[in-house]
Amino acid sequence: MTRRSGKILVVDDDPAICIVIGEALKRQGHIVRTVGSIAERRAAMLPFAPDVLITDVMLPDGDGLDDVGAILAEAPDLRVIILSAQNTLNTAVRATGQGAFEYLPKPFDLNELVRAVAEALSASPDAPAPESGGESAGDELPLIGRSPQMQEVYRTIARVVGNDLNILVLGESGTGKELVAEAIHGLGPRRARPFVAINMAAIPRELIEAELFGYEKGAFTGAAARSAGKFEQAEGGTLFLDEIGDMPMDAQTRLLRVLQSGEVTSVGGTRPVRVDVRIIAATNQDLPALIAEGRFREDLFYRLNVVPIRLPALRERVGDVPLLARHFLDRAAQSGLPRKTLSAEAAALLERYDWPGNVRELQNLMKRLTVLTRDQEIQIQHLRQVLPLADLPGVVPGAGAADLREAVRRWAREQLAVGAPHAPDDLHERLLAVIEPVLLGETLAALDGNQIRAAAMLGMNRNTLRKKLTHYDIDPTMPLRER
Repeated sequence: MTRRSGKILVVDDDPAICIVIGEALKRQGHIVRTVGSIAERRAAMLPFAPDVLITDVMLPDGDGLDDVGAILAEAPDLRVIILSAQNTLNTAVRATGQGAFEYLPKPFDLNELVRAVAEALSASPDAPAPESGGESAGDELPLIGRSPQMQEVYRTIARVVGNDLNILVLGESGTGKELVAEAIHGLGPRRARPFVAINMAAIPRELIEAELFGYEKGAFTGAAARSAGKFEQAEGGTLFLDEIGDMPMDAQTRLLRVLQSGEVTSVGGTRPVRVDVRIIAATNQDLPALIAEGRFREDLFYRLNVVPIRLPALRERVGDVPLLARHFLDRAAQSGLPRKTLSAEAAALLERYDWPGNVRELQNLMKRLTVLTRDQEIQIQHLRQVLPLADLPGVVPGAGAADLREAVRRWAREQLAVGAPHAPDDLHERLLAVIEPVLLGETLAALDGNQIRAAAMLGMNRNTLRKKLTHYDIDPTMPLRER
């Protein structure tokens, strides 16, 4: 019978978190006990006999994940929910590998935790624990991010590393789709075998089948000897099919047969070869739209799309930008380039950039700044030298530095021209009266009227900003086009 309430043991050394979780779960009718260490958790397990254990990872007397496996061996019906501020892929995989029912990164959504407890209590007591993946490779893989979107990616990866389900990774160019494939392979049971990648968009269409399935001697002009294809090269491991949306229809048909039969027949060959390969495909295209246009096989799509993983664009997780930027600066230093740091102001500015090239663009920018910046710390002025100012909201919206300087020169010449209507004794004030209200208005518009952030971006006190808005009769709540 489905359980609707139960006994919950909460382990966290932060009393405030224990109180918040405890009160939320008690309102759901659960019996809750809270402790603050591994030792207290061990002492409470037997007498309290919880149905669900909620435990933090970093506890005062050790790693809260270390003995979860032993706890579950003694109490197989127990459901364990892991909370962690170490929001890395490795932590998610360790939690899943230890048999945890759920992993939630801090800061967690309280409603999500309540839902996870309800699902844990209603789960079948004999439901199998997730299969263990790899050990600690996750921290070595460049999948960086603490945003909710990346946490969802981590959780999905943690759930699939231990099985052979086909994966379809979706996302714009530059979001790191191949890194996801490498992580799934590197953390799973196939990690000792080859990881082979092939990009459909980078190979001439007439050669794709030969590259994938291999060819026999004499199969076509230039085939001087037999060559194993990517499927055979990836035997026992993982084959990553990048840009799958660019695969020709005839090659799609052959790929579908391979996925159905597990056998590969080389170009010019007659004898099929049995292959044991995990398939991970990726695309930045809309495959359902390609299906509707008759350019992609629907049955192949369903074969590949067993578990979809969508990678967010960088502009969808801008909170990860400073973390990624500093990571790429560290990697550049490790490769022999000068070590650079990133100022807080520069990091904040990078968060406001649109990033059309996603993570790849950010990585290349950090390399460029490492080489071109003479100072040890990268500042806003360094960013202005390598990124278009028009693409940096709130800095100089709509104009490059050269254009702005030229506009000021023309204005000053007009004011100083012989016969100008006013003597130039207040030229500075009049220039400010022209430029400042535009800058204030554009900055507020870019920040949806948030005066606190606008003042910080403009480098002025909030009260000063308010006085200037009053002086120029600017209504921060009015859309820019109506001013």
